This record gives sequence, C-alpha cells and structure tokens, in this order.
Amino acid sequence: MGADVVLVGYFSAKQKDFETLMASAATELAAHGARVVAQIVQRRGVSNGGVRKMGLPYSSRTLLSYGKVREVALVCEQANADAVIFVASLTERQQRTLTEMLGRPSVSLSDILAAN
Repeated sequence: MGADVVLVGYFSAKQKDFETLMASAATELAAHGARVVAQIVQRRGVSNGGVRKMGLPYSSRTLLSYGKVREVALVCEQANADAVIFVASLTERQQRTLTEMLGRPSVSLSDILAAN
C-alpha cells in the first residue's frame, strides 16, 4: 500500500474498547505498508439525546456528522493524506460521497484487508 492515511473510527458509547480497536486497525494498516498519520473518532450515544440512536449512523450519506466530516477533511489536508480508512464498513454510496467530500479515496478497513 505505502500510503499516508487518516484512520477514522465510528463507535457507539456502548463500545468501551474503541481505543483498542483503533490501535488494532492502525497495526493492521501498518502491516500492509500504510502509515497512519492521524486518527479521528466519532462516538455516538455519549450524550443522553444520542442514546436512542446509538446503532444508527449520524448520516446515511456520510456515516459521520457534518462537523466530523469537516474535521476529517481538515486533518487530511494538513497531513497531506493519500486516503481515509474507516474502521466501520461503508456502503458504496458512503464511499463515493466521502471520497468526493474529502478529496481522496475513502474506504473501509475491511475492503483494504480483503484486497490483500
């Protein structure tokens, strides 16, 4: 792979070991030759209002909240990242939308691992 990537995790508040999952994903990517230049996490259901919707994405188009997408875009720009890798699975629509919004390929970790 040999790319600089931003790793993005989307986890519900019930997922207490999200830091371990992010570290494991970064290790997997490094084993495939990627360099993780930044990590960003979106948590769902941390506030009382979000608890009822914990299992749902913030957006069916982007998975993340709009503000988090802007944060990822800024980090990608600052780090000059080649791609964005999501720990969560993305639909084809989410991949297309995020690739367009972030200006670089946006794919699921499972897609990367399956391709190798």
